[in-house]
Amino acid sequence: MAENIEFAGDFKLDNIVIHNHDDTLAVDIKGLVVEFNIYESMFSNALTGSLVISDSTNLISKLPIQGTERLTFKLRTPGSSNIDCTEESGHPMHVFSVTDKQQDGDTKEIYTLHFASREFLRNIRTRVSQAYSGRMDQMVASIVGDENYLDSRKTLNVQKTRNQDKIVIPNLHPFNAIRMIQDRAMADDSQSIGYFFYETPRGYHFRSWESMCVDSRGNPRVAKQSFEYMQGNMTDESAYQGNPHKDKVTHDYQGIEEYRFINSSHDVAANQAAGTYAHRVISHNLYNKSYKESDYHYHNYFNDTKHTDGNKVPIVSTPVDFDDKSVSDYAESKVSVMPTTRFAHNEDTGAFGVDAEQDGLNTASRLSQRNQVLGGTILEMTIKGQSYLQVGDVVELTYRQ
Repeated sequence: MAENIEFAGDFKLDNIVIHNHDDTLAVDIKGLVVEFNIYESMFSNALTGSLVISDSTNLISKLPIQGTERLTFKLRTPGSSNIDCTEESGHPMHVFSVTDKQQDGDTKEIYTLHFASREFLRNIRTRVSQAYSGRMDQMVASIVGDENYLDSRKTLNVQKTRNQDKIVIPNLHPFNAIRMIQDRAMADDSQSIGYFFYETPRGYHFRSWESMCVDSRGNPRVAKQSFEYMQGNMTDESAYQGNPHKDKVTHDYQGIEEYRFINSSHDVAANQAAGTYAHRVISHNLYNKSYKESDYHYHNYFNDTKHTDGNKVPIVSTPVDFDDKSVSDYAESKVSVMPTTRFAHNEDTGAFGVDAEQDGLNTASRLSQRNQVLGGTILEMTIKGQSYLQVGDVVELTYRQ
């Protein structure tokens, strides 16, 4: 039976059940919840969230709530996919903290429950001390699924890597071990260097930034949703009247309540100093006691990877000083020294599992690509909730006067 959306922002949440530590008691606390937050980010290795509880039943003492409970719920936009955290078909969340306790009158207490996915706590409780060999994506899949480490039962979506190596993980927490690997990961179908490892309600993802912009054939990804901002936040009926594929609800879902640019200044000085535009890496080969200087030139390598806005270079290549050099020509604006060696594991490779002579340029490329993500335009929007949107999706924004 099809579900009807009554208004933009409509959602289905039948219950929120908290299970005590030994699973002998389960209580539906939906009626006590005054605020419900779920957080996901491509810079975060696990889903987290919080519940603000207005407790007039003394639940915190009766259950009792001590930070070892589980939460089960199923949240969705009508007609779309679920954020499924149930025991039967999903993965429950785990409470790990109770904060902000305060008395509200004589019979009510307000507090905040903080919860996260199971892997968040597994990461804290376990460490990886093991040698791995093979492709980088295979190493990550092994750590994620190993019962001694993350022991995740969730879907892992990986982008295949082209490089392989032998890596010894020196007693690190699983997320730190994966971070060690993701910095060396090189995409199989592009020139991307450096991956992201993050969780969404649909599972875990190990992929490059470029894979979020284009598909495996290099074609731009289709936007999952289009948003439109109108001054005064007024509904423009002409935008959907007469359109058989759009009505008021669809139009309101595409509306933006408010927005702000967190980073839109494109600080040239900061990017120059950080090595985004130019970078000299001196790689010291410990095996043959030699060194090599590798110079990264932003404009020469920009088109090696795909971007959300095509091949529009965000900084010009024209001279910026009397010496007729562009921002990419000042290799000494950032200088790094890195050790590298061949035959560390009886393989004629360097730090990335490929030719050691490429280590310097690969290091500079990885740093520049990550800086472009962190230092690019970042827009924060408040919209009507849509459970089918997740980290890694492409969206469009139109600003109308």
